[in-house]
Order: sequence, then structure tokens, then C-alpha cells
Amino acid sequence: MGAAKGGAGLDSAALMRALRPWSWRALAGLSALSALALLAASGRMAWRWRLAQTLVRQSQPFEHQPPQAALRLLMVGDSTGVGTGATSPAATVTGQIARHHPHVQIVNRAQIGARFADIVRQLQSVAGERFDVILIFGGGNDVIRWTDLEALRGDLAHALQLANAQAHHVVLMPAGNMGNVPFFFPPWSWLMTRRSRQLHALIRQHAAAGEVIYVDGFRDRREDPFALQAELNAIDGLHPSDAGYRLWFSELQRQADLAAKLAVRSAR
Repeated sequence: MGAAKGGAGLDSAALMRALRPWSWRALAGLSALSALALLAASGRMAWRWRLAQTLVRQSQPFEHQPPQAALRLLMVGDSTGVGTGATSPAATVTGQIARHHPHVQIVNRAQIGARFADIVRQLQSVAGERFDVILIFGGGNDVIRWTDLEALRGDLAHALQLANAQAHHVVLMPAGNMGNVPFFFPPWSWLMTRRSRQLHALIRQHAAAGEVIYVDGFRDRREDPFALQAELNAIDGLHPSDAGYRLWFSELQRQADLAAKLAVRSAR
């Protein structure tokens, strides 16, 4: 039964008129808070970016040239291949490889800021040379610099084609879930996670085709050690720390069986 006119029934038009000023005030307040949050996040990212540039200036690719090398390893990739964030060359992944496998010659062509298009050029710079293992550390810059997915697909395929023509084993360890690194805050972190998923999906296709040994570091936030353990991240919140690179090396050993691939008996 409908409410009697003039009685205690709900007048929807009157209710909307009463709520409208409050709604607009609430919306304006929420918008202001969102804007302030974005500004604060942008400020923190700018501060971390300055720290990242300091680490970049301190980074040099680590190489190892034993007098009688039994095997050859080529590192190509981005700043993680250089070792940005580590406090010493020995703490980088290539430094750890040299310590555990002193008989291996390590050639390092990784460059800070490299995308897969640059990794293609790094591989071309050693055209005609042969290696027992090629390590590719890349993809993070394609994620954060928003490389077109079709261009990334082509660059990735080209890099793997070149690497497979030059090495017995090709191992690709891309950046993990970039949305989980402390450098990024919502909403940018959500975008970085989405882009990271796309990168890893492309790489899995090549791994399934047997074109590369894929070291999978993508994790959801609740399972990602780089989100759960602050000490794994360098001061810029973007690169691994010494502890982070130790974890990378451990995953490289576990998922790619690197020790077996660098054993002297496998020299050809």
C-alpha cells in the first residue's frame, strides 16, 4: 500500500534534494584526498628516482677473465645484468657466478636502461662468437617504459633467435612483478603488475616452444619475497639489494640448473 500524501512516506525527490549538497561535498572531499595521495606518491617516486640515478652512476658491468677459461658465459640485459643496487661487483649475479665457477669466462654486455630492442643490439655486438651459456636479464624497462606489446613480441623473438644461434644454453630471467617493488604506489603499481603479467605471458610462450630456459620470478604480492622482505630491495626501491641478488642467483641455480650447465665436464 502506497504512503499517503503529506504523511510519513518516503518522497524520493525530496530525499535526492537533501542528499545532493552532501554528495557533492563528499565527492569533492574524496577527490581532494585522492589528489593529495597521488601527489604524495609522485613525490616519493621522484625521491626514489633520484636515489636510483645515484646507484646507476655507481654501477659497472662485472666481467671475469680467467687465464685458462674452460667455459664462456655471456650476460646481456639491463641494469640487473649490470648489478645496479649491489654494494660491490662481487655481490652482483655475475660476481656470484665468478665466485662459484672461477673457470668460467664472463663477458658482460648488459646496459642500464636497456629494453629488449637494445638486448638485440648487445647480442649483435658479439656476432660470430660462441658461448656455453647466454644469460638474459631484461624486460623491466619494457614494462615501466610501456613498450608497445607487438614491438616487444618482435624484439623478444629476435633476441632469442640471436641467442640460440650463439649458445648451447639460453637462460632468460626477466624482472618479476614490477608492481610489487617499493618504488611504485597505486595506481601505478597496479599498471605495472598488469604489464608484468603480459611480459611473462610472452616469455612463457617461447619457453613452452623450447626456445629458452625461463626463470620465473613473477609472484602475487602476498607471495612475493620482494614485497614481503624490505631488505631484498636497494635503497631506491627499484633494484635488488645484495640480498636480493643472492635470491636471484639462488633462483637461477634452482630453476635453470646453472651449476650443471657450467660444470667443466660440459665444455664443448
